Amino acid sequence: MATVTVPHQEAQVLIEQKLVENGVSPKEASKVADVLLHADLRGVSSHGSLRTEHYVTRLQSGSINPAPKLEFQATGPVTGVVDGDDGLGHVVADFAMDRAIEMGLENGVGMVTAMNSSHCGALSYFVQKAASSGLIGIAMTHTDKIVVPFGGKEPFLGTNPIAYGVPAKNEKPLILDMATSNVALGKILQSEAEGKEIPSGWGVDEEGREVNDPSKVKALLPFGGPKGYGLSLIVDIFSGLLAGAAFGPHISKMYGDYDQKRKLGHYFCAIDPARFTDRDTFFVQMDRMIRELHEAPPAEGFERVLVPGEIEQMNEERNLQLGIRIAEKTYEYLKS
Repeated sequence: MATVTVPHQEAQVLIEQKLVENGVSPKEASKVADVLLHADLRGVSSHGSLRTEHYVTRLQSGSINPAPKLEFQATGPVTGVVDGDDGLGHVVADFAMDRAIEMGLENGVGMVTAMNSSHCGALSYFVQKAASSGLIGIAMTHTDKIVVPFGGKEPFLGTNPIAYGVPAKNEKPLILDMATSNVALGKILQSEAEGKEIPSGWGVDEEGREVNDPSKVKALLPFGGPKGYGLSLIVDIFSGLLAGAAFGPHISKMYGDYDQKRKLGHYFCAIDPARFTDRDTFFVQMDRMIRELHEAPPAEGFERVLVPGEIEQMNEERNLQLGIRIAEKTYEYLKS
Protein backbone atom coordinates (compact mmCIF):
# COMPACT_ATOMS: atom_id res chain seq x y z
CA MET A 1 0.00 0.00 0.00
CA ALA A 2 1.17 3.50 -0.79
CA THR A 3 2.59 5.79 1.86
CA VAL A 4 2.72 9.56 2.13
CA THR A 5 5.17 11.89 3.83
CA VAL A 6 3.66 14.69 5.91
CA PRO A 7 5.04 17.23 8.40
CA HIS A 8 4.68 15.87 11.93
CA GLN A 9 2.97 19.11 12.98
CA GLU A 10 0.16 18.41 10.50
CA ALA A 11 -0.26 14.88 11.80
CA GLN A 12 -0.30 16.22 15.38
CA VAL A 13 -3.25 18.50 14.59
CA LEU A 14 -5.16 15.78 12.75
CA ILE A 15 -4.72 13.21 15.54
CA GLU A 16 -5.76 15.70 18.19
CA GLN A 17 -8.86 16.63 16.20
CA LYS A 18 -9.92 13.00 15.84
CA LEU A 19 -9.60 12.39 19.57
CA VAL A 20 -11.29 15.62 20.64
CA GLU A 21 -14.19 14.82 18.30
CA ASN A 22 -14.64 11.65 20.34
CA GLY A 23 -14.76 13.27 23.78
CA VAL A 24 -11.08 13.45 24.73
CA SER A 25 -9.92 16.72 26.30
CA PRO A 26 -7.53 18.85 24.20
CA LYS A 27 -4.78 18.35 26.81
CA GLU A 28 -5.04 14.57 26.81
CA ALA A 29 -5.47 14.45 23.03
CA SER A 30 -2.23 16.40 22.74
CA LYS A 31 -0.45 13.91 25.00
CA VAL A 32 -1.65 10.92 22.97
CA ALA A 33 -0.56 12.63 19.74
CA ASP A 34 2.84 13.38 21.30
CA VAL A 35 3.39 9.71 22.10
CA LEU A 36 2.21 8.52 18.68
CA LEU A 37 4.35 11.02 16.80
CA HIS A 38 7.34 10.21 19.01
CA ALA A 39 7.11 6.74 17.46
CA ASP A 40 6.53 7.99 13.91
CA LEU A 41 9.48 10.37 14.12
CA ARG A 42 11.74 7.59 15.36
CA GLY A 43 10.70 5.38 12.46
CA VAL A 44 8.60 3.06 14.63
CA SER A 45 5.45 3.62 12.60
CA SER A 46 3.84 0.48 14.02
CA HIS A 47 3.23 2.45 17.23
CA GLY A 48 2.51 5.80 15.60
CA SER A 49 -0.44 7.55 13.98
CA LEU A 50 -1.46 4.20 12.49
CA ARG A 51 -3.05 3.41 15.86
CA THR A 52 -5.38 6.43 15.97
CA GLU A 53 -8.29 4.69 14.25
CA HIS A 54 -8.10 1.81 16.71
CA TYR A 55 -8.26 4.14 19.71
CA VAL A 56 -11.22 5.98 18.19
CA THR A 57 -13.01 2.67 17.63
CA ARG A 58 -12.57 1.81 21.30
CA LEU A 59 -13.63 5.28 22.41
CA GLN A 60 -16.80 4.97 20.35
CA SER A 61 -17.51 1.45 21.64
CA GLY A 62 -17.07 2.55 25.26
CA SER A 63 -14.08 0.43 26.19
CA ILE A 64 -11.84 3.50 26.61
CA ASN A 65 -13.00 6.26 28.95
CA PRO A 66 -12.47 9.61 27.18
CA ALA A 67 -12.49 11.57 30.45
CA PRO A 68 -10.83 9.43 33.14
CA LYS A 69 -10.18 10.58 36.69
CA LEU A 70 -6.64 9.42 37.33
CA GLU A 71 -5.79 8.62 40.93
CA PHE A 72 -2.40 8.10 42.54
CA GLN A 73 -1.93 6.38 45.87
CA ALA A 74 1.49 6.51 47.47
CA THR A 75 2.13 3.18 49.17
CA GLY A 76 5.54 4.13 50.57
CA PRO A 77 8.34 6.70 50.11
CA VAL A 78 9.36 5.18 46.77
CA THR A 79 6.28 3.22 45.68
CA GLY A 80 2.81 3.97 44.44
CA VAL A 81 -0.15 2.80 42.40
CA VAL A 82 -2.08 4.64 39.67
CA ASP A 83 -5.70 3.83 38.82
CA GLY A 84 -6.18 4.81 35.17
CA ASP A 85 -9.99 4.69 35.25
CA ASP A 86 -9.90 2.92 31.86
CA GLY A 87 -8.50 5.98 30.11
CA LEU A 88 -6.17 6.19 27.14
CA GLY A 89 -3.03 4.31 28.11
CA HIS A 90 -0.69 7.03 26.88
CA VAL A 91 -2.17 9.47 29.38
CA VAL A 92 -2.19 6.90 32.20
CA ALA A 93 1.41 5.85 31.54
CA ASP A 94 2.63 9.44 31.35
CA PHE A 95 0.93 10.25 34.65
CA ALA A 96 2.45 7.17 36.28
CA MET A 97 5.97 7.87 35.00
CA ASP A 98 5.69 11.46 36.24
CA ARG A 99 4.94 10.15 39.73
CA ALA A 100 7.92 7.75 39.52
CA ILE A 101 10.18 10.62 38.41
CA GLU A 102 8.99 12.80 41.29
CA MET A 103 9.82 10.09 43.83
CA GLY A 104 13.08 9.31 42.08
CA LEU A 105 14.22 12.91 42.32
CA GLU A 106 13.12 13.20 45.94
CA ASN A 107 14.05 9.81 47.36
CA GLY A 108 16.42 8.26 44.84
CA VAL A 109 14.03 5.66 43.45
CA GLY A 110 10.43 5.74 42.33
CA MET A 111 8.42 2.68 41.35
CA VAL A 112 4.83 2.93 40.19
CA THR A 113 2.39 0.40 38.80
CA ALA A 114 -0.67 1.42 36.81
CA MET A 115 -3.90 -0.53 36.57
CA ASN A 116 -7.16 -0.10 34.66
CA SER A 117 -5.31 1.21 31.64
CA SER A 118 -5.22 0.52 27.91
CA HIS A 119 -2.58 0.35 25.18
CA CYS A 120 0.02 3.01 25.99
CA GLY A 121 2.10 3.18 22.81
CA ALA A 122 5.89 3.17 22.57
CA LEU A 123 7.54 2.73 25.98
CA SER A 124 10.60 4.64 24.75
CA TYR A 125 8.61 7.87 25.20
CA PHE A 126 8.33 7.34 28.95
CA VAL A 127 11.87 6.15 29.68
CA GLN A 128 13.24 9.00 27.58
CA LYS A 129 11.25 11.35 29.80
CA ALA A 130 13.01 9.92 32.86
CA ALA A 131 16.40 10.18 31.16
CA SER A 132 15.69 13.84 30.34
CA SER A 133 15.32 14.37 34.10
CA GLY A 134 18.74 12.81 34.73
CA LEU A 135 17.25 9.51 35.91
CA ILE A 136 17.44 5.94 34.65
CA GLY A 137 13.98 4.97 33.45
CA ILE A 138 12.47 1.51 33.23
CA ALA A 139 9.06 0.67 31.75
CA MET A 140 7.18 -2.56 31.14
CA THR A 141 3.72 -3.45 29.91
CA HIS A 142 1.88 -6.57 28.83
CA THR A 143 -0.40 -7.40 25.91
CA ASP A 144 -2.94 -10.07 25.06
CA LYS A 145 -1.74 -13.51 24.00
CA ILE A 146 -0.06 -13.65 20.61
CA VAL A 147 3.32 -15.26 21.39
CA VAL A 148 3.91 -18.99 21.61
CA PRO A 149 5.90 -19.92 24.75
CA PHE A 150 9.15 -21.79 24.21
CA GLY A 151 8.29 -25.45 23.80
CA GLY A 152 4.59 -24.68 23.30
CA LYS A 153 2.26 -24.80 20.32
CA GLU A 154 -0.40 -22.20 21.11
CA PRO A 155 0.03 -18.54 22.10
CA PHE A 156 0.03 -17.79 25.82
CA LEU A 157 1.93 -14.50 26.31
CA GLY A 158 1.85 -11.09 24.69
CA THR A 159 4.70 -9.29 22.96
CA ASN A 160 5.34 -7.84 26.44
CA PRO A 161 7.78 -4.99 25.76
CA ILE A 162 10.40 -3.63 28.13
CA ALA A 163 12.30 -0.35 27.86
CA TYR A 164 15.25 1.35 29.54
CA GLY A 165 16.43 4.94 29.26
CA VAL A 166 19.87 5.94 30.56
CA PRO A 167 21.07 9.57 30.61
CA ALA A 168 24.55 10.66 29.59
CA LYS A 169 26.46 13.95 29.84
CA ASN A 170 27.03 15.11 26.26
CA GLU A 171 25.84 12.07 24.34
CA LYS A 172 22.15 11.43 23.77
CA PRO A 173 20.43 9.06 26.20
CA LEU A 174 20.77 5.36 25.59
CA ILE A 175 17.25 4.10 24.86
CA LEU A 176 16.49 0.39 24.68
CA ASP A 177 12.87 -0.39 23.78
CA MET A 178 12.12 -3.92 22.67
CA ALA A 179 9.39 -6.50 22.47
CA THR A 180 10.13 -9.89 23.97
CA SER A 181 8.82 -11.47 20.78
CA ASN A 182 10.96 -11.60 17.65
CA VAL A 183 9.04 -8.56 16.45
CA ALA A 184 6.26 -6.33 17.74
CA LEU A 185 2.77 -7.15 16.48
CA GLY A 186 2.49 -3.57 15.24
CA LYS A 187 5.17 -4.27 12.64
CA ILE A 188 3.09 -7.14 11.30
CA LEU A 189 0.08 -4.82 11.08
CA GLN A 190 2.16 -2.11 9.43
CA SER A 191 3.44 -4.55 6.80
CA GLU A 192 -0.12 -5.69 6.13
CA ALA A 193 -1.31 -2.08 5.80
CA GLU A 194 1.52 -1.33 3.36
CA GLY A 195 1.03 -4.55 1.38
CA LYS A 196 4.50 -5.89 2.18
CA GLU A 197 5.71 -9.39 2.97
CA ILE A 198 7.33 -10.05 6.32
CA PRO A 199 10.68 -11.78 6.91
CA SER A 200 10.83 -15.41 7.95
CA GLY A 201 10.81 -15.88 11.71
CA TRP A 202 8.34 -13.11 12.44
CA GLY A 203 5.07 -15.00 12.49
CA VAL A 204 3.41 -18.40 12.21
CA ASP A 205 -0.02 -19.54 11.04
CA GLU A 206 -2.55 -21.57 13.03
CA GLU A 207 -0.53 -24.70 12.37
CA GLY A 208 2.64 -23.15 13.75
CA ARG A 209 4.27 -22.83 10.33
CA GLU A 210 6.33 -19.75 9.51
CA VAL A 211 4.67 -17.45 6.97
CA ASN A 212 5.69 -14.39 4.95
CA ASP A 213 2.14 -13.12 4.37
CA PRO A 214 1.30 -10.82 7.33
CA SER A 215 -2.43 -11.48 6.89
CA LYS A 216 -1.84 -15.18 7.73
CA VAL A 217 -0.01 -14.56 11.00
CA LYS A 218 -1.80 -16.15 13.95
CA ALA A 219 1.03 -16.09 16.50
CA LEU A 220 4.56 -14.82 17.05
CA LEU A 221 7.66 -16.44 18.51
CA PRO A 222 9.76 -15.19 21.46
CA PHE A 223 13.20 -13.86 20.58
CA GLY A 224 16.11 -16.09 21.54
CA GLY A 225 13.90 -19.06 22.32
CA PRO A 226 13.85 -19.72 26.10
CA LYS A 227 15.56 -16.38 26.88
CA GLY A 228 12.88 -14.22 25.33
CA TYR A 229 10.21 -16.47 26.77
CA GLY A 230 11.64 -16.11 30.28
CA LEU A 231 11.93 -12.33 30.00
CA SER A 232 8.37 -12.12 28.69
CA LEU A 233 7.14 -13.92 31.81
CA ILE A 234 8.99 -11.44 34.02
CA VAL A 235 7.40 -8.51 32.18
CA ASP A 236 3.96 -10.02 32.68
CA ILE A 237 4.66 -10.47 36.39
CA PHE A 238 5.80 -6.86 36.85
CA SER A 239 3.16 -5.17 34.71
CA GLY A 240 0.37 -7.69 35.25
CA LEU A 241 0.45 -9.48 38.58
CA LEU A 242 2.28 -6.72 40.45
CA ALA A 243 -0.23 -4.20 39.12
CA GLY A 244 -3.19 -6.34 40.12
CA ALA A 245 -4.01 -6.97 36.48
CA ALA A 246 -4.59 -10.12 34.42
CA PHE A 247 -1.84 -12.14 32.77
CA GLY A 248 -1.28 -13.97 29.50
CA PRO A 249 -4.42 -15.61 28.10
CA HIS A 250 -6.65 -13.77 30.59
CA ILE A 251 -5.94 -10.33 29.05
CA SER A 252 -8.71 -9.04 26.80
CA LYS A 253 -7.93 -8.79 23.10
CA MET A 254 -6.66 -5.56 21.60
CA TYR A 255 -8.23 -6.31 18.24
CA GLY A 256 -11.63 -7.74 19.08
CA ASP A 257 -14.10 -7.42 21.95
CA TYR A 258 -14.07 -3.67 21.38
CA ASP A 259 -16.79 -3.08 23.95
CA GLN A 260 -14.71 -4.65 26.75
CA LYS A 261 -12.40 -2.51 28.86
CA ARG A 262 -8.89 -3.92 28.61
CA LYS A 263 -7.76 -3.35 32.23
CA LEU A 264 -4.07 -3.41 31.29
CA GLY A 265 -1.25 -2.91 33.76
CA HIS A 266 2.09 -1.09 33.44
CA TYR A 267 5.25 -0.81 35.53
CA PHE A 268 7.50 2.25 35.72
CA CYS A 269 10.70 2.91 37.62
CA ALA A 270 12.94 5.98 37.88
CA ILE A 271 16.38 5.73 39.50
CA ASP A 272 18.71 8.58 40.48
CA PRO A 273 22.31 7.48 39.73
CA ALA A 274 23.56 9.99 42.31
CA ARG A 275 22.15 7.78 45.10
CA PHE A 276 24.56 5.00 44.11
CA THR A 277 27.65 6.71 42.69
CA ASP A 278 28.98 10.15 41.87
CA ARG A 279 26.48 11.71 39.49
CA ASP A 280 28.94 13.52 37.23
CA THR A 281 31.22 10.52 37.05
CA PHE A 282 28.31 8.33 36.00
CA PHE A 283 27.37 10.70 33.17
CA VAL A 284 30.96 11.04 32.01
CA GLN A 285 31.39 7.28 32.05
CA MET A 286 28.21 6.85 30.02
CA ASP A 287 29.67 9.23 27.44
CA ARG A 288 32.88 7.22 27.44
CA MET A 289 31.05 3.91 27.03
CA ILE A 290 29.09 5.24 24.05
CA ARG A 291 32.19 6.83 22.49
CA GLU A 292 34.27 3.67 22.86
CA LEU A 293 31.51 1.58 21.34
CA HIS A 294 31.48 3.94 18.36
CA GLU A 295 35.22 3.50 18.05
CA ALA A 296 35.07 -0.31 18.27
CA PRO A 297 35.99 -2.13 15.02
CA PRO A 298 32.82 -2.77 13.00
CA ALA A 299 31.99 -6.14 11.47
CA GLU A 300 31.88 -6.58 7.72
CA GLY A 301 28.90 -4.78 6.26
CA PHE A 302 28.63 -2.28 9.12
CA GLU A 303 29.93 1.28 9.13
CA ARG A 304 30.28 1.42 12.92
CA VAL A 305 28.94 -0.01 16.14
CA LEU A 306 25.79 1.74 17.33
CA VAL A 307 24.15 1.82 20.77
CA PRO A 308 20.49 0.91 21.39
CA GLY A 309 18.12 3.63 20.22
CA GLU A 310 20.69 5.37 18.05
CA ILE A 311 19.08 4.46 14.74
CA GLU A 312 15.77 5.79 16.04
CA GLN A 313 17.46 9.00 17.19
CA MET A 314 18.91 9.52 13.73
CA ASN A 315 15.49 8.84 12.21
CA GLU A 316 13.98 11.47 14.47
CA GLU A 317 16.51 14.11 13.48
CA ARG A 318 15.86 13.42 9.80
CA ASN A 319 12.07 13.17 10.05
CA LEU A 320 11.77 16.41 12.01
CA GLN A 321 13.11 18.06 8.87
CA LEU A 322 11.62 15.91 6.12
CA GLY A 323 8.34 14.74 7.64
CA ILE A 324 7.02 11.35 8.76
CA ARG A 325 6.05 8.49 6.46
CA ILE A 326 2.63 6.99 7.14
CA ALA A 327 0.29 4.69 5.24
CA GLU A 328 -1.87 6.59 2.77
CA LYS A 329 -5.04 5.05 4.20
CA THR A 330 -4.02 6.25 7.68
CA TYR A 331 -3.55 9.79 6.35
CA GLU A 332 -6.91 9.69 4.57
CA TYR A 333 -8.57 8.49 7.78
CA LEU A 334 -7.02 11.30 9.80
CA LYS A 335 -8.24 13.88 7.29
CA SER A 336 -11.77 12.47 7.06
